[in-house]
Amino acid sequence: MYAGQVRIIASSTLSGLVRNRVEARKRKAVQEQLDAWYGLVSRAAWKNSAELKEQHRSASIISSERVVFNIMGNEFRLMVAVDYAHAFVLILWLGTHREYDRSDGNKVKYE
Repeated sequence: MYAGQVRIIASSTLSGLVRNRVEARKRKAVQEQLDAWYGLVSRAAWKNSAELKEQHRSASIISSERVVFNIMGNEFRLMVAVDYAHAFVLILWLGTHREYDRSDGNKVKYE
């Protein structure tokens, strides 16, 4: 297993997703929520999805490597791929809960 901080690939993706996928009036609030999420996740030391779920009870485990986090009280959903053995999180997608409900979380590709 790894020691140290989780690498999040790529933090710039979060800003781009907010800029391109969130309506202007909500961008600041969403960005603040994502910054808080980033701070928590970058200090994580999960060995598996069960440990992630213990720390983030509202997260949805889609598969052994895909996780969806609630952002802004579940108004937005952030989908990531997690490699527990190598300590990295790949940001895949950000959208509204409604958009998420119309998608197949197992087929979403990196944006």
